[in-house]
Amino acid sequence: MLKKKFFKTKDECEVTFEVTVENADQVALVSEHNGWEPIQMKQVKKGPFRTKIRLPKEGQFQFRYLVDGTDWHNDEAADAYWTNEHGGENSVVFTAN
Repeated sequence: MLKKKFFKTKDECEVTFEVTVENADQVALVSEHNGWEPIQMKQVKKGPFRTKIRLPKEGQFQFRYLVDGTDWHNDEAADAYWTNEHGGENSVVFTAN
């Protein structure tokens, strides 16, 4: 799930990334916005994993979820999916208002 919050006074969009993965111990958001460095997500009461990131407005950012350090997942609610260099697809979030 993606949830976007736009600010009137800032050129930023706060994006909440949320994913539910059964039997996962850890999930990381891996995105091009920070050079593909994993950001650990927090699990909400044995439910979904969630994190919030502020991104520049009018942008397009590729991302994926890395589950337990081995399995890659896309977001079902992504704005688009783009082919990556590994023969798979990345999720994409658009931050245009």
